[in-house]
Amino acid sequence: MPAGVAPPPPGHASAARRLRGIVLMSLAVLCFAALDAMAKLLTRHYPVAAVVWARYAVHMLLLLVMFGPRLRGRLLQTARPGAQTLRALLLLATTLLFVSGLGYIPLAEATAINYLTPLIVTGLSVPLLGERVGRPQWLAMLAGFIGVLVIVRPGGALMTPAVLLPFSAAICNSLYQIVTRKLSSTETPVVTNFITGLVGTLVMSVTLPWSWHTPTLPHALLMVGAGVAGLCGHYLLTRAFECTTPAVVAPFSYGQILWAVLLGFAVFGTLPDAASFAGIGIIAASGLYLARRHRAQARSEARPR
Repeated sequence: MPAGVAPPPPGHASAARRLRGIVLMSLAVLCFAALDAMAKLLTRHYPVAAVVWARYAVHMLLLLVMFGPRLRGRLLQTARPGAQTLRALLLLATTLLFVSGLGYIPLAEATAINYLTPLIVTGLSVPLLGERVGRPQWLAMLAGFIGVLVIVRPGGALMTPAVLLPFSAAICNSLYQIVTRKLSSTETPVVTNFITGLVGTLVMSVTLPWSWHTPTLPHALLMVGAGVAGLCGHYLLTRAFECTTPAVVAPFSYGQILWAVLLGFAVFGTLPDAASFAGIGIIAASGLYLARRHRAQARSEARPR
């Protein structure tokens, strides 16, 4: 800091960090929405397995180039290899299920269904993490599932077995987040993300003899773009949580649904109908309510007694 300039008051610094965290979260979900849009485009021309392999291979290679010369073997240094592998497999399953679903379901609706994840995490935290969940949280979870029913509308065009793909992705994503929460206290983000990319690349490489054919240059650039977007999204997400608490930035993660609506219209010419918008709103409101409850609880626990 230049001499003679007084430091900002603590409250100002805290507010600045919160704002930075919010901006980083907003950019992270833009990256994730862009990744999903590119994956949906690519699955029109290539098997899902090849698209997912490219996403993870680019992710892993970028981390290897960025951190390999400095960290070398420490990129694989983990005290919990079993949990790291489980986390990576859960994220891989999430990706495979969600990208497969994009072949049948519009981008915005699939993204909204996947945003059941915070609600499912809350429910699973009771048996898996021993946390207490009150009646308001259970009602919020019920409302979220009602939102899905409003989107797919029994008897409607989306009420097909394909809707189980993003729904199953949300379940896998919930388990992935719970494992991530358990790992975060002992593992570094770089090692965790590298192992995730490595496991995903190795597993999907088994499918290449049956799924791969050489892409055109524009499609190859899309594949690279998907990997870059995925890595940038995870990096920005990590930095957002370094700036402030999850309770502050979690509500802004729902911006991904807005980006999905905009990209769905701009790239694919699709917009949710009125009922789908209502269902998306119900899911988002349920998740935002849970985020607000978690934020209030965090403030209560931090208050001096």
